[in-house]
Amino acid sequence: MESTKRKNSPSQFFSISVLLVFLLLWELAVKAGWVSRLFFPPPSKILEALIKLIMNGDMAEAVGTTLLRYMAGLITGSIAGALLGIMMGWWPRLNTFLAPFVAIIYPIPKIAIFPILMIIFGIGEGSKFVVILLAAFFPMLITSMAGVQQINKVYFEVGQNYGARRTQIFTHILLPGSLPSLLAGLRLAANMAFVITVSVEVISASTGLGVLIWFSWQTLRVNELYAVLVVVAMLGLAQSYLLEKLNKKLVPWMGG
Repeated sequence: MESTKRKNSPSQFFSISVLLVFLLLWELAVKAGWVSRLFFPPPSKILEALIKLIMNGDMAEAVGTTLLRYMAGLITGSIAGALLGIMMGWWPRLNTFLAPFVAIIYPIPKIAIFPILMIIFGIGEGSKFVVILLAAFFPMLITSMAGVQQINKVYFEVGQNYGARRTQIFTHILLPGSLPSLLAGLRLAANMAFVITVSVEVISASTGLGVLIWFSWQTLRVNELYAVLVVVAMLGLAQSYLLEKLNKKLVPWMGG
């Protein structure tokens, strides 16, 4: 473990150094007039805008609203997609019946069906919840189904020979056997759900990070626009970090 930390430290230091050098060059390029301040404000001004949004409470409110929408849709969609995917991988008849519907709906960009969802569920939180749910649902369904299908059939035969009930097969064979695929699907679902969350806030919302992005663009507050994008990037980075830690903890043999 100590050797791993030693190997990771230089690479992390190098990455941070490259980022700092890039920001410094960006700052100098703008001040020298080589880059348009209107389209690419200097990092110092972006930092000022970020501090202003934090101090007046707008950023905290936006982040809280976005994360609440995101987590509600992600958790519900991931659980539903994982369960149905496991069932489809386990029962060929169910797979045969539902596969055509999945093949038709899955490729459609979920943001494209958002207007239809607004007609059905209204312009409030219901339609936003459903579209985020769908964004998480299909990646989990596809990966969990594939995870079950790649489990060696010998395990099922052994379980049946020892008189294992359906619940025992589910908890002792299906879930552990498909866990690496489930975690891979969770990464995809989390990324898709987060993108859709911010996107629907840009289209139809009164609070959230997407609203701050849209309002900053409408009022030509480019500094604030970049500041919000920095927060979005940081949230995405934190999400990736947490999912990587979860992956290493649950399936350490996969190498994280």
